[in-house]
Amino acid sequence: MIEVRAIAPGDERAVAQFLDLAGSGTTVVVHGITFDATTLPGLIVERNGEIDGLLTYGIQGDDFEVVTLQAAERRTGVGAALLAAATEIARKAAERRLWLVTTNDNVDALRFYQRRGLRMVAVAAGAVDQSRKVKPTIPEVGDYGIPAA
Repeated sequence: MIEVRAIAPGDERAVAQFLDLAGSGTTVVVHGITFDATTLPGLIVERNGEIDGLLTYGIQGDDFEVVTLQAAERRTGVGAALLAAATEIARKAAERRLWLVTTNDNVDALRFYQRRGLRMVAVAAGAVDQSRKVKPTIPEVGDYGIPAA
C-alpha cells in the first residue's frame, strides 16, 4: 500500500529538490499566475526516506486546484494515490470542483486524468506561449515531438 502524507513544515527543501530533479523546477505558471510550489500545501509519497511523489494544490473559493503532480517513476501507482488523496481532501472540504491545467503535449497526463474521472472542459489555445513569457524554460516541444502551445 502506498502511504500519502501532507507536506509538513521542514519539507520545503526536499520538495524543491524533488521538483528540480523532475525537471519542472519550483516555479509553476498556470493561467497567468506564478506559483512557488514550495509554498503550497500538498501531499507526499516517500520511499526509503526520499520523496517519490508530490502533489501541490491551492484552494480559492470553493475550487480545489491541483497545481503540480509528479511521480519519480510513472506507472507505479504513486500519482493515482496522490490524486485519490487530494480528491478526498477536496470532498471533505466540500469544494465545488477539483480541477487542474495541463498542456496539450502532455498526452500521458491527459490519459492519466481521464482514466481517473476528470474530463476536459476547455482548451486555451496559446496559453503555453503566454506562460513561456514568464517562465522561458518551458520547452517548446514536449512528449512525442508535440509542440507545446
